[in-house]
Amino acid sequence: MTQNIDMNKLGQQAQQASYELAQASTAQKNTLLELIAQGLREQQPQILAANAIDILGAQQAGLDESLIDRLLLNSERLNAMADDVQRLCQLDDPVGEETESKLLESGLRLSKRRVPIGVLGVIYEARPNVTIDIAALALKTGNAAILRGGKETINSNLALLNIISQALVSAELPTQSIQYIENTDRALVSQLLTLDRYVDMIVPRGGAGLHRLCIDQSTIPVITGGIGICHLYVEGSANVAKSVDIIENAKVQRPSVCNALDVVLVDKSVANSFLPQLVERLNNSNVALKADESALAILRDCHLDGVTVDAADKGDFDQEWLSLTLSIKVVDDITQAVSHIRAHSSQHSDGILTESLSKAEQFVNQVNSAAVYVNASTRFTDGSQFGLGAEVAVSTQKLHARGPMGLKELTTYKWIGVGDYLARK
Repeated sequence: MTQNIDMNKLGQQAQQASYELAQASTAQKNTLLELIAQGLREQQPQILAANAIDILGAQQAGLDESLIDRLLLNSERLNAMADDVQRLCQLDDPVGEETESKLLESGLRLSKRRVPIGVLGVIYEARPNVTIDIAALALKTGNAAILRGGKETINSNLALLNIISQALVSAELPTQSIQYIENTDRALVSQLLTLDRYVDMIVPRGGAGLHRLCIDQSTIPVITGGIGICHLYVEGSANVAKSVDIIENAKVQRPSVCNALDVVLVDKSVANSFLPQLVERLNNSNVALKADESALAILRDCHLDGVTVDAADKGDFDQEWLSLTLSIKVVDDITQAVSHIRAHSSQHSDGILTESLSKAEQFVNQVNSAAVYVNASTRFTDGSQFGLGAEVAVSTQKLHARGPMGLKELTTYKWIGVGDYLARK
């Protein structure tokens, strides 16, 4: 079926659209985003009908509830998506911003100007809201994008793409600015990864297998991230009641997302008092605990009503659970907690719960994750929560972008040199 889609043509169209988008004014781009937000509100029946087909297919395929939750759209989520798009209109447009302006001794006026990256290739799984997030961020920054979502959300994604296409037409901007690979043949992913003549950056949003595929096969720079093995360390001085609140929020609020909590590390000095209170709080949430030997000895004596406790298997501390499962480990001190995080974290989001300023500072300095928290839930690692409007991905690498990738992370810069018919001596 791959012959039905000419990937080179998609690349050429995206590149040409990016040239036109680079000339679009901030007012034009904001008008476009308003039209997208309006479409999300007005066309909810059509979107939800398409999503219902995907949900039914997922249920028939036997997908687990946590994954189905990632696929699900409802009125509340669609309105939240529209709100995020509208918030982007209120944010400063980074394109055209000039910095480091200076006059050199040669007489050359030199500055750095922020410009769009060009064409983004984004490969993602499960969550259909990604279609809108990426399109809105790309368009606000003057980038074109080629999108390839998972087969499990094909109907939802096409319904959302229809809204984007309608908005592009109304805003008199090229309809090829956002293109979607409708064919779910995996061979097309490999073709996209080698379109380096037209595509400037690849962003995979999915599991470790997708990331490895992109890293191994792409001839285009790849932004990696989005896999969250997130930790909270309960240090000996932590306020127990408040710490339990934070852990419940980080684990239970929405367990199927990448910033949900996966591992709790508990200082041995407070483990005997802390763990029973944690279990008491989680009893109403049907959380499954995977405990190391020290934690298991304490938890088995706790009143369990809705919480299950099992011995942690090898690899349980290397899992992004994406469900109501939580790993528990008792550690000797902050040094062992940091060592554990260094060995097992995906460098997405990790935090400490403590009343000690010195321990908090030590943790922040020694934990090298994209987002590090003191007395806060890992659930804050999100473009909207960070005031970025939305995000293309959460980058866990160190070059170009790190953490939630908003508007500025979808731009690069060029040097602008202005002279008076100036020749180098």
